[in-house]
Amino acid sequence: MSERIIGIIGGSGLYDIEGFSDAKWQTVESPFGQPSDQLRVGTLDGRKVVFLPRHGRGHKIPPSEINYRANIDALKRLGVTDVISVSAVGSLREDLPPGTFVIVDQFVDRTFARVKSFFSTGLVAHVSMAHPVCGRLGDRIEAGARVLGIAVHRGGAYLAMEGPQFSSHAESELYRSWKCSVIGMTNMPEAKLAREAELCYATVAMVTDYDCWHPGHDAVTVEAVIRVLLANADKARALVKTVAPKLGDEAYPCPKGCNTALEHALITAPEARDPKMVERLRAVAGRLLK
Repeated sequence: MSERIIGIIGGSGLYDIEGFSDAKWQTVESPFGQPSDQLRVGTLDGRKVVFLPRHGRGHKIPPSEINYRANIDALKRLGVTDVISVSAVGSLREDLPPGTFVIVDQFVDRTFARVKSFFSTGLVAHVSMAHPVCGRLGDRIEAGARVLGIAVHRGGAYLAMEGPQFSSHAESELYRSWKCSVIGMTNMPEAKLAREAELCYATVAMVTDYDCWHPGHDAVTVEAVIRVLLANADKARALVKTVAPKLGDEAYPCPKGCNTALEHALITAPEARDPKMVERLRAVAGRLLK
């Protein structure tokens, strides 16, 4: 493989970018079930880009019911090599106000009702999540944000909660005591599955408001949050338009080793592997299952 194909996971309006041409909705079948929606495939400044509405068009699917495995598997089947995950989050830090884009580098997974791995009985794997995002992708996203004048912060931990309810005040203060930076509901197990699929992955966490820990939280109006959401969406589209084509110029494989994350992760002996599991994992782990 020599061509980089950029996958964007985010809101259903994110693909509405000026210059996104030859675009078509494409159905992708996955052995893990149905993805959130069809995937919109097209070109941006001559580079192939694939958009996936995480919650489906019209925001129909709640965080706990997203088929994260099918989403990542579908991207892999379309040849995607790099995934930029764009997500709305709450801030757990005073210095990360609404409107800030945070390029996170760590996760704390507090979800509990989601399937978190492609692997299971018949083919076991343990992939490292010590460094869960691609630093190369993060570098490019940060540079693009600064060129556009977007308030961007590099680094920080994303607390992934189950939802759909927001945190209690006690929970919010607990997560702050853990030194987490932002809180959201969608990046786990998405990031874990991207790592298992040997995809470069980076999160752009767009702060919409302070979580309930903040003394001014109750004064925040729905109108104010919507204003931030709309502004963030405009900035996210501009960021994708700036960054995605440039990523397509970069050589494959990833110098950070994202594309070899499974190299020493498969535990089950070849002769003991379930053939049905092997077939199911052809897209995700085919490189090692030949």
